[in-house]
Amino acid sequence: MADEHRGSPEGAAAPTAFALRWEEPPEGPVVVLLDQTRLPAEEVELVCTDVPVLVEAIRSLSVRGAPLLGIAGAYGVALAAVRGFDVDEAAESLAHARPTAVNLGYGVRRAAAAYHAAVRGGADPDRAAAAALAEARTLHGEDAEASERMAGHGQALLDELLPAGGYRILTHCNAGALVSGGEGTALAVVKAVHRAGQLRRLWVDETRPLFQGSRLTAYEAAREGMAYTLLTDNAAGSLFAAGEVDAVLIGADRIAADGSVANKIGSYPLAVLARYHHVPFIVVAPTTTVDPDTPDGAAIEVEQRPGHEVTDVIVPHPPGPGAEAAMGVPLAPLGTQAFNPAFDVTPPELVTAIVTERGVVAPVTEGGIAELCARSRSGNGMMAS
Repeated sequence: MADEHRGSPEGAAAPTAFALRWEEPPEGPVVVLLDQTRLPAEEVELVCTDVPVLVEAIRSLSVRGAPLLGIAGAYGVALAAVRGFDVDEAAESLAHARPTAVNLGYGVRRAAAAYHAAVRGGADPDRAAAAALAEARTLHGEDAEASERMAGHGQALLDELLPAGGYRILTHCNAGALVSGGEGTALAVVKAVHRAGQLRRLWVDETRPLFQGSRLTAYEAAREGMAYTLLTDNAAGSLFAAGEVDAVLIGADRIAADGSVANKIGSYPLAVLARYHHVPFIVVAPTTTVDPDTPDGAAIEVEQRPGHEVTDVIVPHPPGPGAEAAMGVPLAPLGTQAFNPAFDVTPPELVTAIVTERGVVAPVTEGGIAELCARSRSGNGMMAS
């Protein structure tokens, strides 16, 4: 079952609220999420007491973003173990809650492997559950560290590509603290640039149909005190044509072995625009998002979302007494069919560089990705060339 607690998003200088945490109240352990469907109007904690609630939170996008989904999956396995539920059943349902983000299955497998290794070693259920929880916490810490390293590598890359400074950066969807155990992926780089006094303007794509740019990235940018401007997705071309974009920075939900990048729908058109206008198109993602078992972009399973996200404008939980039910405002005639992929795939030849905690892959080639994966396994943080 789930519970809710409200906070207030007031205070633009305050740090972004937590995205996910583990708590152990007297009534039993829980996973606590910041319900991202309620932002920016209100900060509401969603308390997950069991795996079905967490799975629904993942599917409904209350918790989202590839790195954070991996963390959520790991904590979900631990939650099942600690509360005495079937761990394998929980792992199966969690791993398939959303198909495109490779991190989700990765986090689930890590926690489940730790649990089963403890069982094979003779651990009782409590100690086996503790092993799963420890692994989830380790993954959470690793992601926070990866976020910090990506910010440094990304900032250095921008300094190299654009030595004049004063960057005007365009970003798409949300790739900040709301998707990470740390400060994010692409937006972590933007934050580092901002704190160094080098961010001239952050262009925030609204990111239709769920407006994750306007609701979430603008929320984070405002709290960081950035100079930012919100635009409709289809206005990006005008910015490029006017010479107002110095670089595009996005995150990723899966990177294939050949360097193809799956990210929020609308990313591929930005890559085409960036190539035409000779603007760097940079992907920032941890190595856990790289999937060597997916050979190319065509092999990436793209999640198809419900049509009503396109045909209706959804206000999930408008604030105010007596307004708790979701509301939809129809935009299209009743019965209209909608094409609503959650992601698109950008081919490697359109990606200037992939920034990870292990360094930068540029140019983006199958060999470069293989070298990155090998370096990740060995723990060597040398840069790719």
